[in-house]
Amino acid sequence: MNDFDRPRFLRVYTGLFFVFMFLPILLVVVFSFNNQRSLQRFTGFSFEWYQRFFENESLTSSLTASLEIATVTMVVGTLLGTLLAFGLVRARTRWAGSANVLMLIPLVTPEIVAGVSALLLFTHVGLRLSLLTIMLAHITFSISYVTVVVRARLASLHPEVEQAAMDLGASRIQTVWLVVLPALWPAILASALLTFALSFDDFVLSFFTTGESPQPLPVRIWSAIRFGVTPTINAIGTLMLTISVLAIGLAILLPRFFGRKESGIGVLMGRESV
Repeated sequence: MNDFDRPRFLRVYTGLFFVFMFLPILLVVVFSFNNQRSLQRFTGFSFEWYQRFFENESLTSSLTASLEIATVTMVVGTLLGTLLAFGLVRARTRWAGSANVLMLIPLVTPEIVAGVSALLLFTHVGLRLSLLTIMLAHITFSISYVTVVVRARLASLHPEVEQAAMDLGASRIQTVWLVVLPALWPAILASALLTFALSFDDFVLSFFTTGESPQPLPVRIWSAIRFGVTPTINAIGTLMLTISVLAIGLAILLPRFFGRKESGIGVLMGRESV
């Protein structure tokens, strides 16, 4: 029998899909290096707009604020999400199933609803909007992402491995530290970097929970773009894209150095190692 004849239009459709998805991003990157202010004609290569960005104290302080928010969100969200994953997988109560469903609610809740809810909560408790409120909102939203990845990895580990470690004299804490955590480390690392990328470029939650200066970079871009798009905005977008791509790339590649044979994509998708 002949091999299955794949419809040729699928290749064309796939190519058009990627062009439609990535061409606008490519245009932003290209015009961020334009030596003139024009956003329609590329007349020459220049780093002028990047230089202007780093000379602007307001914009650099926003970049620093975004990096601080993303770092704190990554550390705290990963810690809490990992602990929650342990509780959901190892809990043997009748409420475990309901808890698993509740954990998924933040993933399907519209982000604008989460932003408004966070704003109302902070207002009612008298918490002044600042970088702290942004961090709290981002951490709350990111816990579920970490939990989904780590829980899938933890569920694939056989409980007999932990029982064998305790039979050999290890305590419960030693078993978790020496046996479980090394097996979970690829998933923890991948989910941490994914959380960093999601927090760094988040706009909706940041917009509703931000206070006075310094504002995170996405909110600062929105404030500036109301007066028109400039090549400096393109430079900022390119820098943010670079940081996010690096974080996602590390989330995909680094687990291979800590795991067995699974790729970072497999870890993020919760696949078992082979």
